[in-house]
Amino acid sequence: MQKFEEKKFNIPKLKGISDKTIEEHLKLYAGYVNHTSLVSGKIAELLERAEENMGLLSGLQRRFAFEFDGMRNHEYYFASLENGPKNLEEESELKKQIKNDFESFEKWLDCFKSLATTRGVGWAMLYWDPHSKQLLNQWVDEHHLGQLSGCAPILALDMWEHAFVADYQPSGKKQYIEDFFENLNWQKIEEDFKEVLE
Repeated sequence: MQKFEEKKFNIPKLKGISDKTIEEHLKLYAGYVNHTSLVSGKIAELLERAEENMGLLSGLQRRFAFEFDGMRNHEYYFASLENGPKNLEEESELKKQIKNDFESFEKWLDCFKSLATTRGVGWAMLYWDPHSKQLLNQWVDEHHLGQLSGCAPILALDMWEHAFVADYQPSGKKQYIEDFFENLNWQKIEEDFKEVLE
C-alpha cells in the first residue's frame, strides 16, 4: 500500500497563535501522517489472512479512521492559515452560498463560532453537501466521529486543546476562535470551495 505523505505549509506569524504552538502542532500532524501509513500497512499485511485476523483488523480499521481523519483535518486547518490573512470578497461564490444557506454571513459566523465552543475535543467544520447543494456546519468529535458522509470539508477549526491552550489557557478558547478567523486566508478557502463545485 502506498504511504501517505506529509504536506508542508507556509504559515506566517499569526495573531495570537505563537510560532511555538504552530511548530508543535505541525509535529503532531506529522505523527498522524506516519500513523496513517503504519496502520494502513498493518491492515494490508493482516488482510493476507483476513479470516484469522478479523479481530485485529476490525480494531485497526477503527484506528485508521481516527488517524486518517486526524491527518486530513489538520491539512485543511493549516492550509487555511497559509500565506497570511486574506478577506472573503463580497462577490465570491463561497460568500454568496453562505448568505444563501444561513441568511447572512454574520449569522453563519456567529453560528460557527458558537459551534466551536462545544465542550470536549474535536473540530468545528463547514462542509459542502453536493447532493443537497448546501453548506452545513458540523461538530466532529475527536477527528472522525460525526464526519458527514459524501460531504466535502471547506473549513476546519481545530478545537483540541493542543491547538490553543499554550497561548490562551483553557479559559481563552473564545479568543482563540476570534484570532483564528483574523488569521484566515479566505482566498484559499474560496479556491477549495470552487474545486468541490466542479
